[in-house]
Amino acid sequence: MESYQLPQFPAHLSCVHAALYTDVSDADLLRKRLITASTAEGVDGERERDALNFSFIEARLVWLFSITSVNHMRTAVYQALLAASQDSLRTKTVHSEIIWALNPTNNISEAMRRYGVSDTTTALIAVRIAGPEVLATSVEGDMDAVIKGTKASFSALPALTDWAAVKKYHKLGNEAAVRDAKNDLEREHAVVDSIVTSSVAMKSVMA
Repeated sequence: MESYQLPQFPAHLSCVHAALYTDVSDADLLRKRLITASTAEGVDGERERDALNFSFIEARLVWLFSITSVNHMRTAVYQALLAASQDSLRTKTVHSEIIWALNPTNNISEAMRRYGVSDTTTALIAVRIAGPEVLATSVEGDMDAVIKGTKASFSALPALTDWAAVKKYHKLGNEAAVRDAKNDLEREHAVVDSIVTSSVAMKSVMA
C-alpha cells in the first residue's frame, strides 16, 4: 500500500491511501455489499458504509477501459480532491468522484459500470481519502478485511493493461507521437499513458 499527503487540501482530505490487489476472489460479494450498503438504514447500515468507505477501482481492462499507470490513478484522485475542496463534487462522495474523473464521459452510472468493481473483477485498486488522524496501518487493515486478494506493487499496473484496446478506444492510432513510438513498445505505452492521464487532468476543466 502507498500513502501520501497533499497538505494543500483541507485536513480531512489531505491523506491518500491506495493499494493494488490482484487475484481478487470476492468481487461479486464486494459488489453486493456496496449495493446493499448504499440503501441500508440504521446502525448496521452506517457500520457497513464505514467498512466500505473506499473508492474501489477496476484495474484491468473492462469495456476498453483500464488504469494505465499509478500517475493515471493519482491524477484522478487529485481531481476528486480538488472538486471536494471547492464544494463542486459531481457525485455523492470524494471516493465516487475518483471513478467519475477516470471515465471519459460525464455519466456517473457509466463510470461506475466501467471503472467500478464488477462480479468478474480480479484486479482491484482501493483508495481511501482521510485525515492525518487515520493511521495508514488502520486503513490497510480495513482494506484487507473487505478484499480477498494479493497486494501487489503499482509497478504491476502496465502488465494488466490491454494497450492496443486503450489506444483504439481513445483513437490514438493516428497521433503523431504514438506513430513515432510504434517500434518501441515501452515508449509507445508511455506516450499513451501520458495522453490518457492528461485527459483526466483536463476533464474537470471541460465539464
